[in-house]
Amino acid sequence: MVMVVSMLLRLDELVEWYTMGSASGLATAQGRQPLFSFGLISDVQYADIPDGRSFLGVPRYYRHSILVLRRAVQEWNTHQKNKFVVNFGDIVDGFCPKDQSLDTVKKVVEEFEMFKGPIYHMIGNHCLYNLPRSKLLPLLKIQTLDDRAHYDFSPVPEYRFVVLDGYDISAFGRPNDHPKTLEALKFLREKNPNEDKNSPNGLVGLERRFLMFNGAVGKEQMEWLDGVLRDATELKQKVVVCCHLPLDPGSSTEESLLWNYDEVMDVIHRYNCVKVCLAGHEHKVGYSIDSHGVHHRVLEAALECPPGTYAFGNVDVYDDRISLVGTDRMESTDMHFNPQVYL
Repeated sequence: MVMVVSMLLRLDELVEWYTMGSASGLATAQGRQPLFSFGLISDVQYADIPDGRSFLGVPRYYRHSILVLRRAVQEWNTHQKNKFVVNFGDIVDGFCPKDQSLDTVKKVVEEFEMFKGPIYHMIGNHCLYNLPRSKLLPLLKIQTLDDRAHYDFSPVPEYRFVVLDGYDISAFGRPNDHPKTLEALKFLREKNPNEDKNSPNGLVGLERRFLMFNGAVGKEQMEWLDGVLRDATELKQKVVVCCHLPLDPGSSTEESLLWNYDEVMDVIHRYNCVKVCLAGHEHKVGYSIDSHGVHHRVLEAALECPPGTYAFGNVDVYDDRISLVGTDRMESTDMHFNPQVYL
């Protein structure tokens, strides 16, 4: 019996793939310039208040976090390599005094805008604790119809970025009688029996994601996502999905996941174009590769950097991989796309 092996990769590309575990091997095998680079940061959660702790007891450095952002912008501007920057949400903390919320958000946005290039924001739960969507979206320059916060952009013809609104269905950010607010509250009553809907007590496994500080992608946004991925497939684009909330249990604790992450991933898995999903919200490093070969990377929070430390990144994007080069407390991660070898 003769087995015919047909490969869609040149020999040197296969060597490159198999040496990816070695940093020196990577440098030798690649030797190529990225198609483009971009900067990222997550969960600044600035507030002009004394340091505190999360409900899990993790220290939070509210005043230092804006210095982390300032250092990041300085680095991005100095290197002049990043085409744009992505902010993964929660630029202000929920403990920020409400009479200071508007000015605090403006202050952090002004720090971002010191970057010499486009800034792409997404909303997080702490953003919505402070301001309604109607005020928040214009400040973040998220220009969409109605109060939608999902959008996409293509920095180069080969790639498309999809920014999801993980609080499309949410208990906060809109009037109490808004249909999406009512839908979220009904969902929580059905899924979480606790009086405190931010408590996971009694919830088991993946059910522990049904907490008020999380949210969901609604039906219209899901249809939009399907259309964008279909279009990207036709254009032979690779896609990076960005969402404040993580989309894979392997990269995050259950308590931080998007309510309907499984439905979103079902749409993503219909296509082969999505290569990487990036998220914040969890505050600590997370990384997984799902059953369809999609990489999931959850980002460390700027908020949890003690004075003198930092957490932000520069991302180099290639045709066959995305390399996150982390600064200080943000870990570096090389995400290689599966080589297509057919037997």
